Amino acid sequence: MPDTPTILYCRCAYAQVVPTGVKNEVLGKLCESAASFETVADLCEMAAHRDPRLQAIASCQSLRIAACYPRAVRGLFQQAGSPLPENAEILNMRTQTATEVTEALLRTDS
Repeated sequence: MPDTPTILYCRCAYAQVVPTGVKNEVLGKLCESAASFETVADLCEMAAHRDPRLQAIASCQSLRIAACYPRAVRGLFQQAGSPLPENAEILNMRTQTATEVTEALLRTDS
């Protein structure tokens, strides 16, 4: 049985660079699903303050993150001293549709 992925949803509250409609739809679909997920207000702010929760998140074996550009998200974790594992999957709510992001977050790998 494969590991259940840890799902992290970033609200991108301060930069406001992710389209509001996409953020709201992804969050709504996550809430409607049976999946367990964690939401944070803003990964950028967490990295700037070196929030210790980033280390806990980065230590997850199977991680899916809904945020913005994958390179930026990896850089934020690196900056905070908690690099993400290579297999972390980052979904880009700036360039992908809400459906694409949600399907990737909630898919079950067989």
